[in-house]
Amino acid sequence: MNKLTRSSAPAVPPARATISDVARQAGVSKATVSRFLNRREELLTPEIAVRVERAIRALGYSPSPMAQALKRGRSRLIGLVVADVTNPFSVAVLRGAERACQEAGYLLMLFNLGNEADREREAIESLVSYQVEGLILNTLGADAGAVGDALRHGKPMVLVDRRHHDIQTDFVSLDNAGAVRLAAAHLVEAGYRELLFVSEPMAGVSSRLEREAAFRSFVADQGGKVGGRPFESTAEAPGALDEALRQLRARARRGKAAVLAGNAVISLRVADAAARLGWRFGPDLGLVGFDETEWAALIGPGLSTIAQPTDDLGRLAATCLVERLNGLDLPPRQILLPGRLIKRGSSRPEAPTG
Repeated sequence: MNKLTRSSAPAVPPARATISDVARQAGVSKATVSRFLNRREELLTPEIAVRVERAIRALGYSPSPMAQALKRGRSRLIGLVVADVTNPFSVAVLRGAERACQEAGYLLMLFNLGNEADREREAIESLVSYQVEGLILNTLGADAGAVGDALRHGKPMVLVDRRHHDIQTDFVSLDNAGAVRLAAAHLVEAGYRELLFVSEPMAGVSSRLEREAAFRSFVADQGGKVGGRPFESTAEAPGALDEALRQLRARARRGKAAVLAGNAVISLRVADAAARLGWRFGPDLGLVGFDETEWAALIGPGLSTIAQPTDDLGRLAATCLVERLNGLDLPPRQILLPGRLIKRGSSRPEAPTG
């Protein structure tokens, strides 16, 4: 006869010890334990200090860092909001900001918008609820009211890459106009005469608007010797990008056609489109893309890029914020850093021989 066995109930993890548990175990008040935890043993007799220490060890008690910080009036937390953590730019800025925060004794809390503009208010309110002392914002810039609310909470902030035109605060960014001129001039010097600036949808994003405006200005300054048009690309319509590239080649006729890609996401889309069309980078289609990535040198003959000083952008944003937290009182600062052109095969119109 089979015996029925009763399955044992899953073990319930022991509750985390509290300061009250420590006080009860040591036979002292919670205030006494608090004095011990805040390194004020001079207010306790040696015998009581030993009892509290033994109780803490026996119960495995560890105080909440957040609670300890808030009791001292400082959370030592900085909030970082990024538009899209899948964009290599956002990740690189995060790394620079994180290192600078650690060096200054702060921890960084990240909120990723996923390119959803309607989450800006949610992001800022969530971070403020965690008692962050200040904010670093790389948002879409679509909800100035959310930023204004944070300012009314008395939170200093620094904007990275994307402006909120109604908000007066420190701003750190690439010199977008200078970077576009650097890339476009390189393509023209290489022999390309018909250019296409491909960007994600403008959607009021300041960095995209600045780059497009600089591209239009560069083409106008060429006095008709160079043609150029902007194009907004979406992931949902790859066929539209294919057609835009075909039209670019058609306009170029005997001249050379090239693309200036607005960021690394667009560079990959253009690379996919060129593969679908059976074109070679360099001879069939020139390309310079914003953002230097680990894979840029691995696609085709290598993608020419504008390398942004992302680590410096993140580090400077965090440094500016920490300075404000430490009492610096100056008018809002604007810091624009230059990009660096990295030349590879995608911007060489003649295929290498040999």
